[in-house]
This record gives sequence, structure tokens and C-alpha cells, in this order.
Amino acid sequence: MSARDGQDAYPPVKTLGTILAEVSNLGYNFALMRSVPERGRGVIARYRDLLPVNDKTPIVSLGEGDTPLIHCPRLSERIGRGCDVFVKNEGVNPTGSFKDRGMTVAVSKAIERGARTLICASTGNTSASAAAYAARAGISCVVILPGGKIATGKLLQAFAYGAKIVAIDGNFDDALRIVRELGERSDFSIVNSINPDRIAGQKTAAFEIVDEIGNAPDFHLLPVGNAGNITAYWAGYGEYQARQRTFPERQSNGSTKVPAMIGFQAAGAAPIFYNQIIQKPETIASAIRIGNPASWKQARAAIAESHGAIDIVSDEEIIAAQTWLARYEGIFVEPASAAAIAGLFKCCDSSEAAYSFKEIPEQSRIVCTVTGHGLKDPDIIMQRMRELKPVPATVNDVQRAIDL
Repeated sequence: MSARDGQDAYPPVKTLGTILAEVSNLGYNFALMRSVPERGRGVIARYRDLLPVNDKTPIVSLGEGDTPLIHCPRLSERIGRGCDVFVKNEGVNPTGSFKDRGMTVAVSKAIERGARTLICASTGNTSASAAAYAARAGISCVVILPGGKIATGKLLQAFAYGAKIVAIDGNFDDALRIVRELGERSDFSIVNSINPDRIAGQKTAAFEIVDEIGNAPDFHLLPVGNAGNITAYWAGYGEYQARQRTFPERQSNGSTKVPAMIGFQAAGAAPIFYNQIIQKPETIASAIRIGNPASWKQARAAIAESHGAIDIVSDEEIIAAQTWLARYEGIFVEPASAAAIAGLFKCCDSSEAAYSFKEIPEQSRIVCTVTGHGLKDPDIIMQRMRELKPVPATVNDVQRAIDL
């Protein structure tokens, strides 16, 4: 092939300006295309009309949301009665937890108000999310956390994103008290769930569920720590109901549906269940190791208004559920997330359950939110792993090792 032949074989490279001009001549309206929310661009882009943002809000996003709602056949079998169980897997958000949904809204609004430093108290996931979104926005982040009580994976994230981390000799509730005091200064913007913008962002998970299955589920189970998430989901379902974005034809009485909200606390950190502040909360599920939830009152309202319940699960039940979900549904979650699955098993099997599933209507739809990825808090699993000892590199030795 000659040089001339090679030139003729490939068309000349067009510049981006040339391509845009040619497409523009075909009548495409790029201004309109840019205004249409697209999946994968983040929850503000997708649900802008339902969030407290405006044209002056500088959007800070890492493409959060749009997380999978996974139908789980083996969990569904545990329920029986033709019921379907779905897991809303929030562990695939950018920093590995549901916190990113609220953080994109909270940080975007903070930047709009001129904030230069974010501050939060954290059991781990909030610190990782706040630090990531602060880095994205180009501002500072300060994290106050209980010393020695944060999962290594989460602390590592906050460090990697460049947060200023202060460990205190106290628990999460002490950390939040300090953050509230510091937040009174004009140079700090609090991004814990006491910030209503956080709750506004987190309710988008309820919007996604309704959009995907065509209506709200009959029951929604989730872990409860600081109680912002159960508050947010209930607000989201209520808002969709008010805006008639669920489907009334599915209801025999013609009304739109909202689910019964059922929350689960760890037995050693269950202030809402026991209706008293827990001074020294203890549980292996570090993300819900909270003794005085900031959204306690709102969570109680969500449970009462939805005719749901609050219940407890033991650490042993949490670890068993974490293992079961990974081995039988292929979903690996941190211990706090597994509280929702442990709760589901309790609803099915235990006579002591606050809400029994033994006689729920046939073909009920149940959603369990799992809030964080298993790699965020792998310490418990690692303790149970046997040391891997190498065997000779032969087929026979490998077969003996795997009992084949």
C-alpha cells in the first residue's frame, strides 16, 4: 500500500467544533439535552425538582445514587407466601455507603452559602463521604470521631481524601455535641444528618425504589443508628405519594401506597427501642453504635405514621446475617447493614419479633436497605479467616486441598 493509499483509507480527523456544528445543523438542541437529567450523573441531576437546589446552587457530585435494587430469590423463599424480597444495595455509592446521597445536597448547598470548611461527627461512613465531597468541592473537611471506635476502612478513606481528623476520648454522641458547638461559628458548615439538606438527599433512595418497581413496597426494613435514614425514606415515600408518583390503580381502595417502616437497632445500642439514652452503646456494628440519635423524634414519627415497628437484633444475629447474605445472595455488606437482614429473619422466625411476617398478605413486596459495603468494615470477617498456607504447585496437592 502506498502512502497515498494509506491516506485515502482513513477519513480526515474532525475537530470537536466541526462535529458540533454538523450535528447542530441537523437540528439538535444541546441546551435542551443538557437540561435533561441522566442516570449516572447523580441524584441532584435526576431529582432536581424534588430537592432544595436552584440555578445558583453549584452542584458537587460524584455520580451517587442509581444503586441496584436486587431481587433476592433465597430471601424471598425465607418469607414464602409468594412474597418478593429486594435488597437496595447502597454500598455501591462512590464512597461505599448511603451517606453520599445526602452529602451531595448538603455540600452543594454549603458551597452556595459560601462555606469553606465542612465539619462532622462520625462513626465512619459520614467522615468518608464528607471528606470525599469536600475534596471534590475544593474545600477543607474536619472530622471529629470517637477514638478507637472507627472501622479501619472508613478511617483510611477520610485520611486519603485529606480530612483533618480529630479522635476524642468519648463516643459518637460526645463527638456530635462538640460539632454542634463548633457549628455555631460562621466558618464551619455541619454536614451530619441534623442538616436538613442531608435528609433531603437521602430520600432519593425511596424515589428510586418507587420508580423501579412501580410503587412503594409493602414493608421497608433498614438499620437504625442516628435514625436519619429511616426518617429520610419515610419523607421520600410520603413526598412521592403526595405528588401522585405512585400508582393508585394498584390499590383496591384507590389510594396510593406507603410502606410500613421497620427499623432495627443493635441490642447494645438501642435507645429508640428501649426509649432511653444509652450512655455507653456497644455493638460490633460500629456504624450504628449510637446512644442518643439525632433524629430520634423523627424516626419515632416515621414508625408510628407508617404503622411499622422498631426492634433489636443481637451482634451474633448480625454476623450470621452478614455471612448468610454474602454466601447465598452474593451481597457483601458491613455489619451495620446486616442488621436489616437479621431483622428480616427475626420477623420470619421469632415469636419475639416486634413485627411478624408469618401472616403478611401473599405477594407482599419487601425492601431491605443495606447501607454500606462489606469492605468498609472487614475486621470481623478477617478474624474468622483461616491463614492461607501454600501447598505444592501440583494438581494432586490442589485437589487434596479442596477435597476433590
